[in-house]
Amino acid sequence: MTFENLGLAEPLLKGVEAMGYTSPTPIQHQAIPFALAGKDVVGCAQTGTGKTVAFVLPILQGMSRRRGVKALVVTPTRELALQIEEVARSCSRFTHHKVGVVYGGVGYQPQVNRLRRGVDLLVATPGRLLDIQRRGDVDLSQVEILVLDEADRMLDMGFWPDVRRIIRLLPEKRQNLLFSATMPPRVYSIIGSTLDNPQEVRVSPTATPVEAIEQCVYPVDSRQKASLLIELLRKRNLDRVLVFTRTKHRAGRLCTILQRNHIKAAPIHSNRTQAQRQKALDGFKAGHVRVLVATDIVARGIDVDNISHVINYDLPNRAEDYVHRIGRTARAGTSGTAYSFLSGEEMAELRAIEGMLGHTIECRDLEGFEYQERSLPSPKREAKKVVRLAYNGRARAGWGGRRRRR
Repeated sequence: MTFENLGLAEPLLKGVEAMGYTSPTPIQHQAIPFALAGKDVVGCAQTGTGKTVAFVLPILQGMSRRRGVKALVVTPTRELALQIEEVARSCSRFTHHKVGVVYGGVGYQPQVNRLRRGVDLLVATPGRLLDIQRRGDVDLSQVEILVLDEADRMLDMGFWPDVRRIIRLLPEKRQNLLFSATMPPRVYSIIGSTLDNPQEVRVSPTATPVEAIEQCVYPVDSRQKASLLIELLRKRNLDRVLVFTRTKHRAGRLCTILQRNHIKAAPIHSNRTQAQRQKALDGFKAGHVRVLVATDIVARGIDVDNISHVINYDLPNRAEDYVHRIGRTARAGTSGTAYSFLSGEEMAELRAIEGMLGHTIECRDLEGFEYQERSLPSPKREAKKVVRLAYNGRARAGWGGRRRRR
């Protein structure tokens, strides 16, 4: 399968070629034809499988030529908004569509000035978009295509009331594309009445990047996690490393410890300004920063090639976030390595992760490291696969509301 077979216009094919893509990923192969046909789409695939291109290409082709914002992409974080904008600009290089982005944490007026110059495709975070709309600085009455990106994350972060307000501002007759890495039933129960006979596109677990990632667990007392990380960085000569902590405060403290040990590290979390976050990300991409310490709230906006290792300094509270995290190191079919530090208080999190994966994760020790007393997982533990409901393209009990009619 090639991009030519998907029915894309020549200017978009030129943009894809300029981006270095030769063939579509499974999610692109399955979703683009439905979206080009004007159908509502529910797309589910793990991080790193090309979801952004899967919705950007068809909406660029499907927009009319009239003036105003014709396609709206709503996403939960600033990092994701900037990432989508970058992809959209690359895809539209030869189409002459105007792409804009609005998000909080930065100056209001420059974003409004960009909107006034004209935007065809607008990428936005919910809060800033509603703020701009309330002030009368954006017109959403011409929107023909709505994309809700990372729908599960928007639910977890409490954005659904804002998303509902945004939907009420849009024309009733429009195309809806719903994309995410996971699709819990809660999402469908909320958004179901908005969709019009959607086509489900789900990339099976065998096609996700998780299998290409070497995974292991290092049992360690919680008080020794920082020391273990420093030893790993030194002994294994790890180069470009993304480290996840459970809270922003732990991320800041860990960065301070690493810097005191002459390891170039930078934090990226919600307490940092947009300029600080972008500086940290740019330094990481350029190789000036060896270790980027992040929290889950910004994890999905970190799109960096050639990350050698992901280290879960703290195991995530949600098993799904484990997949999002480690997927940062297996982009576009490449392999990667993920280490997880396991303290005695995190046994339940490990069991949930292994249950989702359907197998246990190997436990290892770092040779020469002097471990204190610690709790070790049972070598005979079983990973019982978690069964999750998936939307099958038809209405099901609990959706509520009526189908929107065009």
